[in-house]
Amino acid sequence: MQIALRTFGNSRGVLLPKPMLAQVGLVGKAVADLSVQDGSIVIKPLASPRAGWGDAAKNIAAHADDTLRMGEFANADDADLAW
Repeated sequence: MQIALRTFGNSRGVLLPKPMLAQVGLVGKAVADLSVQDGSIVIKPLASPRAGWGDAAKNIAAHADDTLRMGEFANADDADLAW
C-alpha cells in the first residue's frame, strides 16, 4: 500500500487506515510502541506492564524456586537505626 507523507509542523506523518490498525489491535488506542528495525518503522501495541507475570509465578511455584532474593528489610545490622 502506498501512502502520502504529510507535514505536521516540523514533522512528517501518515494517516493509518482503520482496518490496518485493527489487524494489530490498535483501534481505539491512544498510544503505541514506535521503533526502527532493520530500516523499517514499526508500530506495535504497548505490552501490558505485567504481561507474563502469571506464567512466571506458576513457573516459580512449579520449580519450588520461591526463595527470598533481596533479603529481609530489617536485620540485626539495622538495630541502631532510628525509625
